[in-house]
Amino acid sequence: MRAVVARGYGGPEVLELVTVALPEPGPGQVRIRVEAATVNPVDLVTRSGALVEAGLMAAREHTGIGWDAAGVVDRLGAGVTAFAPGQRVIGLRDLLDVPLGAYAEYLVLDATAVAPAPAGASAAAAATLPLNGLTALQSLDLLDLAAGDTVLVTGAGGAVGGFAVELAARRGLRVVAQTGAADAEFARSVGAEWIVGRDASDLAADVRRLVPGGTDGALDTAGLGIRALAAVRSKGAYATVVGGSAPLPLRGIRVHQHWISADAHALTELAAMDLTLRVADVLPLERAAEAHDRLAAGGIRGRLVLAPAKGA
Repeated sequence: MRAVVARGYGGPEVLELVTVALPEPGPGQVRIRVEAATVNPVDLVTRSGALVEAGLMAAREHTGIGWDAAGVVDRLGAGVTAFAPGQRVIGLRDLLDVPLGAYAEYLVLDATAVAPAPAGASAAAAATLPLNGLTALQSLDLLDLAAGDTVLVTGAGGAVGGFAVELAARRGLRVVAQTGAADAEFARSVGAEWIVGRDASDLAADVRRLVPGGTDGALDTAGLGIRALAAVRSKGAYATVVGGSAPLPLRGIRVHQHWISADAHALTELAAMDLTLRVADVLPLERAAEAHDRLAAGGIRGRLVLAPAKGA
């Protein structure tokens, strides 16, 4: 099969399309014929070698790239009864250090990381849900807010931020979305009650003018750290999805650094919610380096998706 790997570490030029043996599913695993694989910021970080430098991965001659995918069940490992060959699914690999990732024609995942695909969604759209949707869902769970509470979501125009606003609003939370003017309409369309600007010089002051005393919580998808924490009331809750950006737990605020984990049950729930799935563009697998360049340049709304096989 064909797959894209990082040959060494560096810029997009280290991405290489290779031919490798078709992976076989072991006990409790599912092999997926990949129709769409999402390009995420963590892919750029992995390719650069930053995770090796941070001690989160061992150095490899070649490294698998890509976390989430959508496709069709191709083969089942022993003991798997929840899926059937031909079934449309989505999945997430949450292991950092792997020789093959989702940028491939076939992907083997534990069945506990696979869920039925959202009904009616294209493969490209479905592939944007696992990593970003689960990140938003699990981060909101950490905040543990109740219906009627207020929450600040930074980076609300982004992939994780957009899901966070939509999921928070569906939980009955009142959302302050921090985002640029170009994304304000989108944030409102998925449930934001208030908007504060992305370039606000004093984010906390802007938020507190809308919510006196500060919000009950903040989901900081933009990694603003203390700037977002300052918008939260004393003894509130804060969660960040950006590694290394968690501030000190000042004023009794509960501070969480979220790290994603695959969860088939939660992913199944997300897939059934009819969430807003945004695709910026679909490119063939061999244009992975171009996708990385475009993502690094910024300004992407929705996710870039690679299509290893027909069906995206």
